[in-house]
Amino acid sequence: MLRSFLFKAVFYLWTTLFCLLYIPFFWLSRDALITCQRWWSYGVLFFLKIIMDIRLEIRGIENVPYGGAFIAMKHQSSFDTFVMHTIVSHPAFIMKKELLKIPLYGQFCKNTGMIPVDRDGGLKALKDMMQKSGAAIEDGRQLIIFPEGSRTLPGASVKYQSGIFGIYKFAKKPVIPVALNSGVFWPKKGHLVAGGNIVFDFLEPIDAGLSRDDFMATLENKIEEASNSLIKVN
Repeated sequence: MLRSFLFKAVFYLWTTLFCLLYIPFFWLSRDALITCQRWWSYGVLFFLKIIMDIRLEIRGIENVPYGGAFIAMKHQSSFDTFVMHTIVSHPAFIMKKELLKIPLYGQFCKNTGMIPVDRDGGLKALKDMMQKSGAAIEDGRQLIIFPEGSRTLPGASVKYQSGIFGIYKFAKKPVIPVALNSGVFWPKKGHLVAGGNIVFDFLEPIDAGLSRDDFMATLENKIEEASNSLIKVN
């Protein structure tokens, strides 16, 4: 508990300091700002290792092509978002529109080309998301979506939201599923658990062109089975 408290204190201090330092640099290019986010993320990984004895283990990274890619991730922890800056070169997250209202962080997300989703916007919002997502992949970025929509507890079963199929059909690109166990060590609520490896497993891509039902079933089965296996190991 004490180590978790110390880590959280350092995490928020590091985050606040970084945001304040980069206020004068919001005019920088998107790529430069993404590099700044990567430095911040590496700092968090360092503190996580030193204070909590938690390390990040990456598997299957060879399944991620160079340049534009479409990645669908399990979502158990806040860790799942920022750490991707240390794994892929130009992430573009699909995120809740409400997150853009967070001071400094929201502006950073706007300036780095993240893709906000208006969940109440209906068909118009869905079309806008699909177009921006397709453009991000064509621009050589790694589009990242959490098909569950929000963080879930390890082992919990949540129906995947069908919005990902709209992007899949529009972009006509393979989707790379990602299984993980981050919630075991950095849970949605409560204290962090010291000692162990957070594993991100990039699974074999799901080819483009599947029907809605086949795609959704394949995606969910792949991610859930692999994620549950990672949890059992721990």
